[in-house]
Amino acid sequence: MKDYYEILGVSKNSPQDEIKKAYRKLALKWHPDRNKTKEAAEKFSEINKAYEVLSDVKKRETYDQYGAAAFERGAAGGPGQNYTHQQGPFSYSYTTSGSGGNPFEGVDFGGFSDPFEIFEQFFGVQSPFGRRAQQKSIYRINLAFEEAVNGVEKEVRIDGTNKKIKIPAGVDDGMRIRFADFDIAVSVQGHAHFKREGQDLYLEHIIPFSTAVLGGVADIPTLKGNVKLKVRKGTQSGTAVRLQGKGVPYPNSSRKGDLYVIYRIHIPDKTTSKAKKLLEELEKELNS
Repeated sequence: MKDYYEILGVSKNSPQDEIKKAYRKLALKWHPDRNKTKEAAEKFSEINKAYEVLSDVKKRETYDQYGAAAFERGAAGGPGQNYTHQQGPFSYSYTTSGSGGNPFEGVDFGGFSDPFEIFEQFFGVQSPFGRRAQQKSIYRINLAFEEAVNGVEKEVRIDGTNKKIKIPAGVDDGMRIRFADFDIAVSVQGHAHFKREGQDLYLEHIIPFSTAVLGGVADIPTLKGNVKLKVRKGTQSGTAVRLQGKGVPYPNSSRKGDLYVIYRIHIPDKTTSKAKKLLEELEKELNS
């Protein structure tokens, strides 16, 4: 059995806020609603199990002393039962202590009433596959990149009736938003320049060869307009700069992801004889 600290990628001495941050990052990466790989569901379950224990101070102390065996189901209360909840393409497995009745009875999820609340607390929208999800109509809505990032009010036709719905800022492709009588499955268009991964954005920005060598200032587009960014002397192609809080908002939260600017250096296809001579002199100077 893997070590819980190893699963979350933290050390045994990590503070609680670091554990929480690591969980958020991994949950975003492996959530089956975002990650379509075969191992995503199992990995997401593994991450949740580790966080349920390490996020609770007392449970963490118990784990540090006795290991994961202290949290095995059915060890003292008889044989447990395994359940798998299925909603569309998503599944979540959990185990009871064998008490019968509600399959969640007797199961401790680290301060959450059920594992699907973990999704709701961290991502700001309800889980698309929680136990409280009933069979309701599902409608798909297509959003432009800017609408998904900034939030938007849309008029949709539901069961023959026009309804106005509010889409919170920060929703992502594949997310499902729960309303009273129906669910909305979100599809988000891509962007010409920004690449989105969760709430983080990535932008490749081309700088002139001279700026890369001598340094200078780059005019960088963000979601809220352009910003001036200093380019250091000797910047290499592929150098990434993180702009904290310049990414996509988390739904129903004041938090935002980050923007990563990746520099690419423009090498001109053609050069004049004068430029060639200058470059040759530069090469001699650098290699002397």
